[in-house]
Amino acid sequence: MNAYYRAWSQGGSLVYGNPSSKLVVVGVTGTKGKSTTTELVAAVLRAAGHKVAVASTIHFVIDDTEEPNLFKMTMPGRAYLQKLMARALQAGCTHVVIEMSSEGAKQLRHLGIELNALVFTNLQPEHLESHGGMEQYADAKLELARAVSRSPKRPRIIVANADDTYGERFLAVDADVKAPYSLKDASTYTADERSVRFMWRSTLFTVPLPGIFNLYNCLAALTLGEALGITPEVMRKGVENIGVIRGRQERVEKGQPFDVIVDYAHTPDSLRALMEAYKAKRLICIVGSTGGGRDTWNRPEKGKIAAQLCDVAILANEDPYDEDPQAILDAIAKGFSGKSPRIILDRRAAIAAALTEAAEGDAVLITGKGTDPYIMGPRGTKEPWSDRKVAEEELTKLGYN
Repeated sequence: MNAYYRAWSQGGSLVYGNPSSKLVVVGVTGTKGKSTTTELVAAVLRAAGHKVAVASTIHFVIDDTEEPNLFKMTMPGRAYLQKLMARALQAGCTHVVIEMSSEGAKQLRHLGIELNALVFTNLQPEHLESHGGMEQYADAKLELARAVSRSPKRPRIIVANADDTYGERFLAVDADVKAPYSLKDASTYTADERSVRFMWRSTLFTVPLPGIFNLYNCLAALTLGEALGITPEVMRKGVENIGVIRGRQERVEKGQPFDVIVDYAHTPDSLRALMEAYKAKRLICIVGSTGGGRDTWNRPEKGKIAAQLCDVAILANEDPYDEDPQAILDAIAKGFSGKSPRIILDRRAAIAAALTEAAEGDAVLITGKGTDPYIMGPRGTKEPWSDRKVAEEELTKLGYN
């Protein structure tokens, strides 16, 4: 099977003329924050005057053209990324930012991509069934760092979260520039449900993204920009003017007197971080965040977190695949103590119930899917889906416009 994957990756590079050799290529990997960090890196590069392409879980961007990622995978195979980079070159792009996953590395989709830099955000247990354990999962991520060490590009840059247990292992990989970042780099900081404000390199940043977790994402992008020689003032203009990041703390606005947030949060830590960002409000949470056939260990843990932090918790179907969706939600419910969740299998009905429940000043958090374009069912069936659009439709039914 490795020969098959290798042929597609390296063969694609040959077919499309090794486009990565003619671009500055930045990879972003980790468990949480990859997509947002990818967008922040792109914003920093654009602020510096570069034409940028992006490949992420959310979308594919070539300069000012965008198309959604409908593959339901972060790194599409069959030479798609090589073709995208070739198109980016034709459009006059000089830089490309690629969100890189452990599954992509496992299937050798990074081969044939000459990296200038890799940004590591963090590592938490995920996809453990697929990889065979935490060490194997970590090694798949580290393979992306080793790809930087093998790159003919100079300088080769590794940016890594020094506050993460695995940060040292990324920084130990051979590179010309090793750039750690830490919360300590922000001399002062505050964060709420609207923005994060901090001092970095004697420059004040106010970024319209909520929560301490987004401070980490900002520090990752700024540290990479610094390694590329971009000044803090230029980078400030980029990150402060970042637009809506679809499916990542995305606000749904229909004139309602309460917050509605769509977010991809799908690990226990990301769920906790999102909920804590809105802790000043009464929280009504849609909690699925668990696809069928994977990461079964964390289902009760997600229930425990929702029980602790949500005033109202509604468990809803997400991507059951070939697993019984009721059994998935029952497993999440086992983590609850002291109160019981509401279980509404139909995701639209669950979202409608949450919005009906909300009162002025509340926050409705719709977690687990983000921009995922389908609900994946048994035997490969898939239902077109958008949490954001469904929330908008249900708000309209409630009389908000």
